[in-house]
Amino acid sequence: MITQIRGRLVEKSPTEVVIDCNGVGYLLHISLNTFSSLPTNENVILYTHLSIREDAHTLFGFINKTEREVFKLLISVSGVGPSIARTMCSSMTSEEIQNAIASENVALIQSVKGIGAKTAQRVIVDLKDKILKTFDIDEVSISTNNTNKDEALSALEVLGFQRKQSEKIVNSIVKENQDASVEKIIKLALKNL
Repeated sequence: MITQIRGRLVEKSPTEVVIDCNGVGYLLHISLNTFSSLPTNENVILYTHLSIREDAHTLFGFINKTEREVFKLLISVSGVGPSIARTMCSSMTSEEIQNAIASENVALIQSVKGIGAKTAQRVIVDLKDKILKTFDIDEVSISTNNTNKDEALSALEVLGFQRKQSEKIVNSIVKENQDASVEKIIKLALKNL
């Protein structure tokens, strides 16, 4: 199996790149997170996953091993194929996916195009233990943060702010202040909205 590719970046688009390795150009399908982290026309290393089906051999590229691990875990779930897993890796960072699964945030997982309620629940059921074990996530802090985050988002909605706009700001606040109380999250969010 091809586990990584090191070479010169020849072509780059939001969904795929071509990397020249000693005269051979490899087409790799990438997520938007990988795309935004790539340099232009320089030597790069991408960690890869080769997906083999009857009708296609597709190479997926990732900027780091964590994103590749999350992708592999996602495609191990029945009903989640490589394209849906790539969409999920494009919609959220690896850490956001891990936290969403660990905190059983069905709504966030379901917000990804192509994932319905049943598939979102299956992702959580199948992967929660693996995510907690593989990435050493502290379950207690996630549930506390998630509860505080949800309460803060609800309060901001009541105050008349749109949920999508508030969610981005609240997520960054919670990321920086792990133990932030609901009041602190709301105060910081109001300063940034």
